[in-house]
Amino acid sequence: MNATRILPDLQCSLVCEEVRQEANGNLFIIGVVNVLRVPQLPIVAGRICIFNRWTAGIGQFNESTRLIAPDQTTVVSKGEMKFELRDPSHSAIGVLVFGNVKFETAGTYYVEVTVEDVMKLRYPLIVAHVPLPNQPAPSSSQAPKE
Repeated sequence: MNATRILPDLQCSLVCEEVRQEANGNLFIIGVVNVLRVPQLPIVAGRICIFNRWTAGIGQFNESTRLIAPDQTTVVSKGEMKFELRDPSHSAIGVLVFGNVKFETAGTYYVEVTVEDVMKLRYPLIVAHVPLPNQPAPSSSQAPKE
């Protein structure tokens, strides 16, 4: 029996700064992000890339990748792409580029990756407010006591 369609596996998903292609066709991932440290909030990230690699499937598929805010409901950014796998030994790589992503607050955001509306992976992306070393402390509404 030959399968006409097998839902693929998501082999990996990485948040990174950029993905480039070498002259030989290989890809290299720049700046894998574990924690997004920002000097102020809200802040707009000019570019965030999400690298997804699919394998072990057969057919044509629709992938959706969403970045969800800490409130668990607000979609901060979303990207979609189509890909095809003709043999289970093949793989497909998708790089979604999110531009001008606004982070309103610090906290745990989530990356959700689905294929054909089936959740394949959901993982945290922490946004941490880390003031610059020479940045003055936030002003207080109270005057200092002498």
